[in-house]
Amino acid sequence: MKTIFSRKITALASAILAVGLLSSANAESLRVGMECTYAPFNYKTSDGELAGYDVDVANGVARIIGADIEFVCQEWDGMIPALLANKFDLIIASMSITEKRMKRIDFSGPYRFSTGQMVGPKSMEMNLFDNDGNPIAENFDGLRVGLERATTYSNWFEEVLPGANVLLYDGSEPLYLDLQNGRVDLIMTNPMKAHLKFLSKENGAGFEFKSPVVDEEKYFGIGVGIGMRKGQDALKDRLNAALKELINSGELETYARKIFPFKLHKDEWGQ
Repeated sequence: MKTIFSRKITALASAILAVGLLSSANAESLRVGMECTYAPFNYKTSDGELAGYDVDVANGVARIIGADIEFVCQEWDGMIPALLANKFDLIIASMSITEKRMKRIDFSGPYRFSTGQMVGPKSMEMNLFDNDGNPIAENFDGLRVGLERATTYSNWFEEVLPGANVLLYDGSEPLYLDLQNGRVDLIMTNPMKAHLKFLSKENGAGFEFKSPVVDEEKYFGIGVGIGMRKGQDALKDRLNAALKELINSGELETYARKIFPFKLHKDEWGQ
């Protein structure tokens, strides 16, 4: 009798294990593209682990929708082409939702603010904007402006200040290095990143913000969202529901406060 009972327990355990393995095998798998060099939003730690706000968002969304994720590191200017070429399924890389990008790909709702601000040496007097916050084109004459390639910042300069002397970079690290070394006079970048990773550090002590915050929706969009290929409405709905859950539960704010003393989203995005 005991042997029969033991066999039934063993069979039941095997069945449960098989169901668990089958469920795991059938779990949705999503590949997520990001730069992996854009601290503090997505970057590799000294141990080689991915960390940052975007990484937390990706993991939080994946947990809610019940998906396994694989991170794929991709240079910024090839991010959208790689998505369209099916190298990965989603972009979670602090990509602003803009009209220009929406012609090529689709986006979830926003999960972070999107703004730009200019940084330059304290020793250089720059009167770049008028009292209404509009750029004074002639005051950019003679300035070498460093920008990351294929970004909202480069798009803004291309359309708003087409005559500016712009130098394009493939990442933020060489951009900041050339600013420190005097190879460029001014950069436009994410103000949160600039404050945390540069201006508040010893190597940024001789620099300061040289402009007001620039957040024109035409160029910077309504915020940062999750990018995906067009025609994936069901996936988009699930991602939006997951982002709203992260906002309303307070989890998204927790991600931000690991890095900054403030949240990076609007509560109304959770409605």
